Amino acid sequence: MLRHSLIAFSIVLIAANVTLAKKEPAIPSAAGKQKQLALVRVNVTGQAYDYFRPWQKKAPFSKRALGAVLSKGRVLVTADLVTNQNYVELERAESGEKTAANVQVIDYEANLALLEPAEKTFLDGITPLEIAANTVVGDRLAAWQLEPTGALLATEGLVTTVQTMPYPIDVGQFLTYRISIPMQYRENSYTVPLVKNNKLAGLLLRYDSRSQLMDAIPAPVITHFLKEAESQNYRGFPSAGFSFFPTRDPQLREFADEKGKGGGVYVTNVEPGTPAMKAGLQVGDIVTGIGNNEIDQNGNYVDSLYGKIEFTNLLTAHAYAGDVVPFHIQRNGKPMQLNVTLEHRDAKDYVSPPYYLDQPPRYYVLGGLIFQELSRQYLKEWGPNWQREAPQRLVYMDHFQSELFPQRNRRVVILSQVLPANSTIGYDDLAYLTVTKVNGREVKSLGDLAEAAKQPVNGFIKIETEEDPKQIELDAAQVAAEAPALQENYGISSLQRLQ
Repeated sequence: MLRHSLIAFSIVLIAANVTLAKKEPAIPSAAGKQKQLALVRVNVTGQAYDYFRPWQKKAPFSKRALGAVLSKGRVLVTADLVTNQNYVELERAESGEKTAANVQVIDYEANLALLEPAEKTFLDGITPLEIAANTVVGDRLAAWQLEPTGALLATEGLVTTVQTMPYPIDVGQFLTYRISIPMQYRENSYTVPLVKNNKLAGLLLRYDSRSQLMDAIPAPVITHFLKEAESQNYRGFPSAGFSFFPTRDPQLREFADEKGKGGGVYVTNVEPGTPAMKAGLQVGDIVTGIGNNEIDQNGNYVDSLYGKIEFTNLLTAHAYAGDVVPFHIQRNGKPMQLNVTLEHRDAKDYVSPPYYLDQPPRYYVLGGLIFQELSRQYLKEWGPNWQREAPQRLVYMDHFQSELFPQRNRRVVILSQVLPANSTIGYDDLAYLTVTKVNGREVKSLGDLAEAAKQPVNGFIKIETEEDPKQIELDAAQVAAEAPALQENYGISSLQRLQ
């Protein structure tokens, strides 16, 4: 991850709200020397899909990282290391011995993946790492890296903050350690284990070399992932499906007819079809507690280990999909309890999926017009600053999809670009248009568009868009006749991919 563009963060210290623990040595001692070998190099080659030319892939990439050896012959790495991989290889640090590996479980939202060697005995003799789940502000952790010789390089850092924040996929809030650490670059630094007292405390999530601040995936999130991975069907991390706002404003509390101790958060949106809506949560409710934990006006509860921390930690790190969690609320000044059955929301259940990885993008080419379905993966083709540099209409639809499309049973079909061809003369400059109808039929997916395009009206295919020019007409016979030349000229292997 150190090779990627670095992200700067503002430092938010909440040490006053977290109980300091007794300092424990993070650098491995001589007694722990055997456990220093609980690392393997992970070599990955792969190709990402090209969303600007969705019929092809981008140039091949290679990544080199470290994996933490766990019990049961598993190796833990970050998900972004093995996303879009073609081949994964494990390499023993001390001998250079190599074997192929398979991705056993991957969770893009929590950015974690489990690998298993193809050769079952490959990890024999390596003492697996245990998990250190009790890290708090003030503890010192060691980032473990390997020199080219295989020697261990351990760099110590201080945990300054424990908080919830978005991970790279930006779905929900997850517990995160922030660490002040002068970590050095090594070529295997894409995944870096963080160790406390010879036990795994976390994995590198992102690092800013200028401020020397690291965000780390903490042990509680790793433990949740590992426990869920034991099940036959991995379900992912749960969510409730509602948005909220603090109730520090006395006028807001008065408006909501808040009674009692004056705590809780104000519900601003409840997404259709989510566990919160199924349980009966409504906009205007005040959530005052979850289980036995009271929620204050800022949305924090008092954690037994970390002190005050956002209550979303109760729904991600502590709860599992299928758990029934009591929500204590106030509605119109009256206390109530709602039992919410948590579920994981799959990427396919979004109108604009937040990620679409390890699978090719859907597309449809019609007479030089390229149609795709809106997704955040498509928007990220504009780079790290995609929220500012991607077409703002599409960014807006992605960001506010729950409000714009409350029924959720659809995709947003866009005309992403136009390839110069005889059938597209006059349309060359069109791009990023939202398709509403084709031949008079409403379009809610690429499948709808493909079916409607098969039924021209008076020999023409009429495409209606939300933005100007509002409609595009294609001669159906000309489109069919020029299709082979279009494929040859632009190297398009197939004019459609709908599955």
